[in-house]
Amino acid sequence: MVIVVVAAVGVGQVGQWLLVADPLERARAIVVLSGRIPFRAMEAASIYRDGWAPEVWITRETRSAGEKALDKLGLSFVRGDTYNREVLERMGVPTGVIHVLDDAVDNTAQEVEVIARELSRTGGDRVIVVTSKPHTRRVRATWRALVGHAPRAIVRYTSEEPYDARGWWRHTGDALEVSREVFGLMNVWAGFPVRPRSGG
Repeated sequence: MVIVVVAAVGVGQVGQWLLVADPLERARAIVVLSGRIPFRAMEAASIYRDGWAPEVWITRETRSAGEKALDKLGLSFVRGDTYNREVLERMGVPTGVIHVLDDAVDNTAQEVEVIARELSRTGGDRVIVVTSKPHTRRVRATWRALVGHAPRAIVRYTSEEPYDARGWWRHTGDALEVSREVFGLMNVWAGFPVRPRSGG
């Protein structure tokens, strides 16, 4: 299936095809998805400073098997949401407008569900979701599959994070990202048959 997508879009175009960005609009909150520290938080801080939303929300990852193993060894582990909060504060976002969402998540689909619930609870009709460049198309597709068109997610990507959309196959990291995103999109289109491992 990856070959089918690559063949349909074209090897040189897949990296760019994955990258989408919605026009900014005023929203209930800016959401920092888990991962890619510090770039997503940096972008969210920039959007906040430009006045597009009054709050910044941070998603929180489920404790991993590695983190649990470190606990058993008596070693501390700094969670990603802690770093994201610190990045936001360092970049001028007031502490009082930063909120870590309560429910822990394992994947993008769970992040979308948690964000949509919080948006419903707080009465907003849209959020600005910040993620990495190759992850944007999957975030948009996941939101539309699970939430629909209302409330809306305005999907934005990080401007500082390195990503070679035109030559992605030349770099191991970009090639892994593109492969993961194509597989992830196929999972969305198939109705999410692949689920995270429980107890991880």
